[in-house]
Amino acid sequence: MRRRKKGTVGIVGLGIMGGAFAKNLIEEGWRVIGFDLEPARKRAAARAGVEIARDVAALAKAAPTIITSLPNPQALDATVAALAAAKVKRRIVIEASTFTLDDKMRAEALLRKAGHIALDCPVSGTGAQAKVRDLVVYASGDTAAIRKSRRLFAGFTRGVYDLGAFGNGSKMKYVANLLVAVHNVASAEAMVLGMKAGLDPQRVLELVTAGVGTSRVFELRAPMMVHNNYEDATMKIKVWQKDLDVIGGYAAKINCPTPLLSATLPIYAAAMATGHGMHDTASVCAVLESMAGHRRPTRSRSTKRRRR
Repeated sequence: MRRRKKGTVGIVGLGIMGGAFAKNLIEEGWRVIGFDLEPARKRAAARAGVEIARDVAALAKAAPTIITSLPNPQALDATVAALAAAKVKRRIVIEASTFTLDDKMRAEALLRKAGHIALDCPVSGTGAQAKVRDLVVYASGDTAAIRKSRRLFAGFTRGVYDLGAFGNGSKMKYVANLLVAVHNVASAEAMVLGMKAGLDPQRVLELVTAGVGTSRVFELRAPMMVHNNYEDATMKIKVWQKDLDVIGGYAAKINCPTPLLSATLPIYAAAMATGHGMHDTASVCAVLESMAGHRRPTRSRSTKRRRR
């Protein structure tokens, strides 16, 4: 007997995060209608059971709640303009990306003018965590709409927190991502110190994880560093650069010093400049290895995964 659908949700942006949201929601019994500009992403989503809309307006007509997971502010502006122009009844629009407060506020104002409710709901977690629903939602905006959306959030996250006024979700995401930025480079620095000292990287991973110095970021990214393979990206350096700019810009705006964040910026920039733009942010380990003049023994290098 076919399981009854829990409801219908639209997802605009079917990349690493949005694609994971869609797959998990389908598995939880939701009807998911998706849209993305990239043909490959649409094909992958369709294979997972997502109904692909011809455009944002068609998606808005079919879905009472819409999640946007987008790569840049230009995509957000275009999506919001299309939603406003669709002339549909009131929709709840859950904006799950990481953008500046100005970007979010501009989107909220246009959606409100069009009669919709916008929620600022960035998520904390990597693409790998998104696949297994190990995400936290920092929700902000209309409390009733957040409450109404909790059953939806439960389909692709492990927790949702109402932070009050629209925009507070983004502020909390900046705090969380600052720590991710620092912990990621610190993890790479520790791994390179261990390898340069002659320790086996797998052993370093095991013993740091067992001790007081571990972190969630270390446990997620150090395995990539051990294998020297950063191709299966859960957060690409190219996208992460945008997040770093957002955090740094906001901190400067409110006159808050961030010396540790600032110290990581040249390392991420070097990763981008040395061909790691499409690799996972764990690739900062390769940058630090190069700076340290460290060469791994041939036996340590992992073979690239064969693509079927």
